[in-house]
Amino acid sequence: MSTVYKQGDRGAVVKQIQKVVGAYPDGVWGTVTTECVKRWQLKHGLSPDGLAGAKTLALMGITATVNAVTPSKAPYTIQHGGIALKKSRRHIDYIVVHCTATPEGQARTVEQIRAEHMKQGWADIGYHYVVTLDGEVHLGRDADIAGSHVNRHNSNSIGVVYVGGLENDPKKKYKELKAKDTRTDAQKAELMSLLIDLRKLYPYATILGHRDFAGVHKACPSFDAKKEYHNV
Repeated sequence: MSTVYKQGDRGAVVKQIQKVVGAYPDGVWGTVTTECVKRWQLKHGLSPDGLAGAKTLALMGITATVNAVTPSKAPYTIQHGGIALKKSRRHIDYIVVHCTATPEGQARTVEQIRAEHMKQGWADIGYHYVVTLDGEVHLGRDADIAGSHVNRHNSNSIGVVYVGGLENDPKKKYKELKAKDTRTDAQKAELMSLLIDLRKLYPYATILGHRDFAGVHKACPSFDAKKEYHNV
């Protein structure tokens, strides 16, 4: 009987697979791991089915054992508007608020941000939640997967970003634009509501802005998130 590893599986063998294909090695097989496996299979002349069966494992140099997969447990979630906020299986110490460094009034979709990040070589969008100009929150990277949003703290944090953060002055080049709190009323309301619900999932996490971390030399998120959300 051969073992096939797939999306939803967890454990030490999954972590080995993730290391080979370049996914974050947290031992939890999500959608990003599946895509990384498909790309790896295609590169190595295998059918890109996104499954790690006998041939794929052999070519990876991984020896699997039957029943080595730990069944995944249903995650704890909170319904927030039209989306489900899933509690990460990672230990979370920080909920970090960001801006997209986009000129005021300029719309950005989660799909556009994801494409930009993946173009830079990232496995997925760097943030876990995106609040667009209309005050709608969108799912970004899976909460079980560490983001790419705050150096040295990605593994123990959740990243929340709102679209905006820069003045809009057509006379200036992008690099000359100054930081500005561009949040619309709808964004302010949604950020507060989202953080309140995330606090329910992570009651001991600290809410900070990106700029509150040591070594960060930028105004992101262009307002004092630590002060504004200290009572959340």
